[in-house]
Amino acid sequence: MALLGKAALAMWWDMAAPAREDFEHWHAHEHFPERLGIPGFRRASRWRSADGGAGVFVLYELEDHGVLSSAAYLARLNAPTAWSTRLMPEHREMVRSQCRVLESRGGSMAGHALAVRLSPAPGHEDRLRSALRGLAAEACVQPGLAGLHLLRHETPDIAQTAEQKLRGLNDRYADWVLLACGYDAVALAALSDGPLADARLTALGAAPGTQRNLYQLAYSALPGDVADAVL
Repeated sequence: MALLGKAALAMWWDMAAPAREDFEHWHAHEHFPERLGIPGFRRASRWRSADGGAGVFVLYELEDHGVLSSAAYLARLNAPTAWSTRLMPEHREMVRSQCRVLESRGGSMAGHALAVRLSPAPGHEDRLRSALRGLAAEACVQPGLAGLHLLRHETPDIAQTAEQKLRGLNDRYADWVLLACGYDAVALAALSDGPLADARLTALGAAPGTQRNLYQLAYSALPGDVADAVL
């Protein structure tokens, strides 16, 4: 099954060990229910760094890109709860990409994920997208793999929000996001070192400076899973 919608919010940050237990409790039992109660939010997933480090990856699958500038979403961003207010400053090195889905093949929920942050070289957008579309069709049926999805950041025309201010207004974004999901971490590592290696991506039309990380699924939810949650 492809991503659940035409848009996605992809985020990365570091969460230091002293705050992690509180963060995970908040994220699962307050923040996800809050976000999934907003019209257009179709699924939420949180992933932890596969190497046991401080890295966190979160993906929200959205009905369309307009959800990111909707009144309901902005109301939440500008009225953080007391728990959110306490934890937002703990989100370090935030990368927040507000994306349109360019390509989506296979599943997005599996035990493991490879998230690649990249940009097309000038003038090579179409060539890179076409190459990754073909790769997605091949990869999602390989042993150990389940799906591959390509996202492109597009900043909504909205003002800075209260949550951004709590984080220090230092959010960055990834231009394109390539997300590969699978049930075998070794297969994802081989994909990263082979077809998605930096040199291969550059040959396909990517600009230098690609970044990548491997993750393990920590938690995912659909709106119906948290409909009765008490915030």
